[in-house]
Amino acid sequence: MAFINYLIHLAILVCIYGMLTVSLNLAVGFTGLINLGHIAFFGIGAYTSALLALNGYPLWAAILGAALIAALAGIILAFPTTRLKGDYLALATLGFTFIVGSIARNWTSLTRGPLGLPGIPKYAASNQTLLWIAAGTLLAFSITIYCITKTRFGKTLQAVRDDELAAAMLGKNTFVHKVAAMGISAFFAGIAGSFFAHYISFIDPSIFGLGDLVLLLSMLIVGGLASVPGSFIGTAIILLIPEPLRFIGFPSALIGPMREMLFALILLLILIYRPKGIFGRVDLQ
Repeated sequence: MAFINYLIHLAILVCIYGMLTVSLNLAVGFTGLINLGHIAFFGIGAYTSALLALNGYPLWAAILGAALIAALAGIILAFPTTRLKGDYLALATLGFTFIVGSIARNWTSLTRGPLGLPGIPKYAASNQTLLWIAAGTLLAFSITIYCITKTRFGKTLQAVRDDELAAAMLGKNTFVHKVAAMGISAFFAGIAGSFFAHYISFIDPSIFGLGDLVLLLSMLIVGGLASVPGSFIGTAIILLIPEPLRFIGFPSALIGPMREMLFALILLLILIYRPKGIFGRVDLQ
């Protein structure tokens, strides 16, 4: 029974991080925005949902609030940053993650700072039920984003990614499209953050850490840019392949470093033999 619960736990994490990865793919893979602030939207959603739930709001209101506040943060970030290119955009969005993390650590009257927020209500009475809810939400995310990419709006996003100048010359408002892509991407990330907070029942400012950002980018790169199925496959590979290390009998002090080495090895092999990722359609530029 304990092993079944362990498998359910892993499946829930794959679903939650799958939501986060597929939402990031809309901005990075389909629009070409190298957004390193996505983990901040995840954290904003987690904190918003947790605070609303802890203050007596129903769960549906907490989820909606998480999505809307994260989307607002995405739009606000997009206005000054989407005019930037490449490394400059990456650094600006990374700075946003540091700023939000600092706010979470220092606004102690709201977030309790490093002490975090304990006792967050759960979505469901059992993890089995939560798994079905998370899997259904991941499927809904994937279908929605896939359908978005097939619309005229989605085709324009991909044109912006491939050649922004050419898209602008054809009369497309590339700035508005990039802002919209960032907002939609952040909306879904906020919901993923809400799932995470209510599943773990505790969050603190470490949710904005670079470790989670590197993990997220690894999932995206392994699965492949501009591929909705790749987002899920990359998440599953990165989260599940290191798990057997728990059962081999290594000392606990070695498991963490060995997991990081395995992540690095997987990423290196993908970059050498599959530069676009397993299902990717574009290169990371």
